[in-house]
Amino acid sequence: MLGEFKKFIARGNVLDLAVGVVIGAAFGKIVTALTESMLMPLIGWVFGDVDFSNWFVLLGTIPAEYTGSRTNYAELKEAGVAMLGYGDFLTQLVNFVIIAFALFLLLKSVNRVLDEIQEKQAQTEDSSKSDEVPTDPQLDVLKKILAELRADSVKG
Repeated sequence: MLGEFKKFIARGNVLDLAVGVVIGAAFGKIVTALTESMLMPLIGWVFGDVDFSNWFVLLGTIPAEYTGSRTNYAELKEAGVAMLGYGDFLTQLVNFVIIAFALFLLLKSVNRVLDEIQEKQAQTEDSSKSDEVPTDPQLDVLKKILAELRADSVKG
């Protein structure tokens, strides 16, 4: 059973998938950092120092023993207050759009390369079909002799 598992893991598809998952997770972290640390603060600054991470709607009451900020989403969330964090949702939506656009560009370039490869293969196949196969000069002479013999046999 261990041998079969090793064979399964050693297959290219499984390794490719594992590499894709690891790279995808790392790319997701990079995009999250880009969005949360650079894009959203920049967008907030353009719209007048808006902090999207603290956009939320309280759904429940804040516990009496809570001593933190009543406008800090992360602190209220940690305290277990029921909220709708639409600012956090907006940040995650921007993350998604960035990742989706990056994947779109990646797939577009891969498809373009695959189309070029298929086009070259089609051209190669077409050119190999249209090219005449070089013949042996002795074979040509034998064909002429055979044709003359047939012509003589029809006449005679």
